[in-house]
Amino acid sequence: MKYISTRSNYSCNSLQAVLSGISPDGGLFISPEILSSPFDWRSVIGQPTLEMARLILSHLLPDFNDMEDLVQKAYRGKFETEDLTPLVKVGDKYVLELFRGPTSAFKDVALSMLPQLITAAKKQTGDKDETVILTATSGDTGKAALEGFHDVPGTRIIVFYPDGGVSPIQRAQMVTQEGSNVRVCAVRGNFDDCQTAVKQTFAKVNAMEELKNAGKTLSSANSINIGRLAPQVVYYFKAYSDLVGENRISLGDQIDFVVPSGNFGDILAGYFAKLLGLPVRHLICASNENRVLTDFLTTGLYDRQRPFYRTSSPSMDILVSSNLERLLFLACGCDAEQVRSWMSDLSSKGSFKVQASVLKRITDTFKAYCCTEKETISTIGETYRKDGYLCDPHTAVGIKAAGDYMNKVKDNVPVVVLSTASPYKFPAPVSEAIGLPVSGDEFFQIEQISKKTGVPVPKNLSSLESKKELHDDVIDRTAVMEYVLQVLGI
Repeated sequence: MKYISTRSNYSCNSLQAVLSGISPDGGLFISPEILSSPFDWRSVIGQPTLEMARLILSHLLPDFNDMEDLVQKAYRGKFETEDLTPLVKVGDKYVLELFRGPTSAFKDVALSMLPQLITAAKKQTGDKDETVILTATSGDTGKAALEGFHDVPGTRIIVFYPDGGVSPIQRAQMVTQEGSNVRVCAVRGNFDDCQTAVKQTFAKVNAMEELKNAGKTLSSANSINIGRLAPQVVYYFKAYSDLVGENRISLGDQIDFVVPSGNFGDILAGYFAKLLGLPVRHLICASNENRVLTDFLTTGLYDRQRPFYRTSSPSMDILVSSNLERLLFLACGCDAEQVRSWMSDLSSKGSFKVQASVLKRITDTFKAYCCTEKETISTIGETYRKDGYLCDPHTAVGIKAAGDYMNKVKDNVPVVVLSTASPYKFPAPVSEAIGLPVSGDEFFQIEQISKKTGVPVPKNLSSLESKKELHDDVIDRTAVMEYVLQVLGI
């Protein structure tokens, strides 16, 4: 079974798809054949989390040998809990805590696994080149990727983040990262500027003979890499299994998921779970004031030509959602020429519009809501005061969207909100929301939040204050390619 590009007839196996990260034509790898092939999803329910991961990843990435060993190396002893992603009841909904990993963000689930996949793929294919990971981050991917790849033999990682566009804690996590094979650089601009520059650099540098002669190949830790996306499918099954195990639902009952969405990878993993048979009724896309996805899912028009807002949920401050391309590919009947045309229009004109039939196929599953900055802060406060649950701004966007959705559908189908980060990664808005003065630095704010709420501070965050800043590079967005070539000595 092959992985194919969303923009051409280029194909490869799952090993090469993970190693490459992105197709040579700029498209993203996807396998409609694997997603539609028989999968006994019922046999997964009730399994321990790591066994669940083995079964699902073996299906999605069938060319990898000994997936059990890879899963054990990726997860065993690295998360706060053995089940990786706890499900907790919060008021009339459920919250799936995806932030119990080594960097307190949902990206840990995938980026603990991706280095294992890349290392295994290199070994199986006999690839001796140094794999250079180029990654743009809106906040959480950067640190999680750095944590996963630092000092991994045969790899190097370069992370770019928008200067002033991540929280102080997110920045501190990245710029204090140790490791002989890591570089971190701020880019003057927003996340879309970073992501576009990295994609362009990826395409240009990967085609250079000098890169091949130097024994280096490029890959990505962003969710454009199928090896990053596939592990995220697991926690949808995990949430469903927990509900069945607690007798909240019966096997076969439908549930809904609400996903704070920026680059569309997290919610797309839920769609993959649905395609594998998991009884997902709706996937609710929750956006902040950068509501480009909400507008697209409502009208069929994707238009990035709009004001860009920096919000308290920076991982969602995105106007070009890369993973939407994979959904478009499936929704238009795997028509690569059509997808290529849409992506060309987005690049050259700043917008594209899908046919009504394509939009209907999408909105049969995907619903969309958005949340203002004021509503985000009030939701954090209300959720804490009413339900005793402390959440970060991204999760608050999801909780607000869940409430709006539930008020509309008015039924008893369980709703699970994906919680993407620890509240301690965003101490200023959380402090404001729960009535604490927003004063002092972020570490003082963290201390005050913990004193008031009694919620423990993750160890990886509490130790940040004493760490030395190791990376202070800041460049213009036009200098990304030059920076990469300089780091690689090309």
